[in-house]
Amino acid sequence: MPTSEFRKYGHQLVDWVADYLDHVEQYPVLPAVQPGDVRRSLPAAPPQEPESMDQIIADLDRSIMPGITHWNHPRFHAYFNSTASSPGILAELLSSALNVNGMVWQSCPAVTELEEVTLDWLRQMLGLPKGFWGVIYDTASTSTLHGIAMAREAMEDLNTREQGLGGRNDVPRLRAYISELAHSSVEKAIITLGFGVAAIRKIPVDGQFRMNPAELRTAIAEDRKNGLRPFCVVATVGTTSCTSIDPVPAIADICEREHLWLHADAAYGGSAAIIPEMRHILDGCERADSFVVNPHKWMFVPVDLSAFYTRKPDLLRRAFSLVPEYLRTSKDDAVRNLMDYGVPLGRRFRSLKLWFVLRYFGWNGLAARLRDHLRLAQLFAGWVEAHPAFELLAPVHFGTVCFRAHPSGVDDEPTLNLLNEKLLHAVNDSRETFLSHTKLGGRYTIRIAIGHIQTQESHLQSTWDLLQRELNNVRV
Repeated sequence: MPTSEFRKYGHQLVDWVADYLDHVEQYPVLPAVQPGDVRRSLPAAPPQEPESMDQIIADLDRSIMPGITHWNHPRFHAYFNSTASSPGILAELLSSALNVNGMVWQSCPAVTELEEVTLDWLRQMLGLPKGFWGVIYDTASTSTLHGIAMAREAMEDLNTREQGLGGRNDVPRLRAYISELAHSSVEKAIITLGFGVAAIRKIPVDGQFRMNPAELRTAIAEDRKNGLRPFCVVATVGTTSCTSIDPVPAIADICEREHLWLHADAAYGGSAAIIPEMRHILDGCERADSFVVNPHKWMFVPVDLSAFYTRKPDLLRRAFSLVPEYLRTSKDDAVRNLMDYGVPLGRRFRSLKLWFVLRYFGWNGLAARLRDHLRLAQLFAGWVEAHPAFELLAPVHFGTVCFRAHPSGVDDEPTLNLLNEKLLHAVNDSRETFLSHTKLGGRYTIRIAIGHIQTQESHLQSTWDLLQRELNNVRV
């Protein structure tokens, strides 16, 4: 593409993005498409000849946009919102333009050193101790995989790096402990690393949906008595279903006494700790062996960027370093080569967008926006509590509210579950907003997640009005 053409369409697409962000509320949150509609609007075979950018951009509007769920809509409340703020979007443009690969320091020194600097800035903002060293992965699923891989490597007597786990008679059955509400990525990591589903023991939660430390102690004792080998506990700060906070200090006490690896999953809730009065949510995490927080969930960094920290970076390197001759350099003794600290060899310049966002908003600016989301969540929770036909189903710690409709005289749980399922479908079918659900104690629970940089009280009010209107129309 000639530079003149790139400049022309670059300006056109920046204007397209700016108009989209400025007028995103004109779109329905959910697209009005059925399975296969987008695919049928596209050719079945690739183009044989070059096509013009004018035609490509026209087809973006014609074929792609009708199938977009607008995560950047201020009434998108279904999941933890990966808000793409404007400075982050601009950084993604630069990252793509530079197109560097930060596998070793020499392959692009700025990738390695900016990643080290920005993650140390974030560490300070979160209140984590100086001993925590960070590395960027794509998502928390990948971060958790590496945390549990470190737990495996920490069992030095098993020598799993050299011998693996399969076909060995000298390896006892291993056990990892998670709460009933831990994210599914933890189980996927354990499966991927070869431990198998049987290695997972789910610990019951208390009335506030937090892992019960007494139950954890009992489970560990039982497993040791039965010849199993406990090796890892995963605690969560902000569970996906209801954002509950496990009692990390008590869990850390158990892990230290039992010599177990502690991985703290703060992928969602951890971001709130940049607010000084919310820093307590990470109490105990300074004792974790590994820790994850996702700036792409609630710090306005475009997906994907997951920040993984550990107190034992040398163990992480021992688990994953494998250096072919063609990647050895004369600087290896003086630098960290990020390829040594995880599965990926190729590494995008992800830290650039974190750098842009942290600098553009500043610590105080980010904290102020998150603080307002906490205010909005409490406001919405207050509306639920004050309404005779709705009720809260979980404590509100962050920007997520778990609730359900519970009209007077309807107390049968199966009926209430069906009622709320139909209510959620009716609300989402309007395409005016997008909510999700979970189940807490067998109760069908509606979730509203507040995390978009543009979400204001008026957006919540319109969603709340819609919920009340649709409840009047639901029949079970």
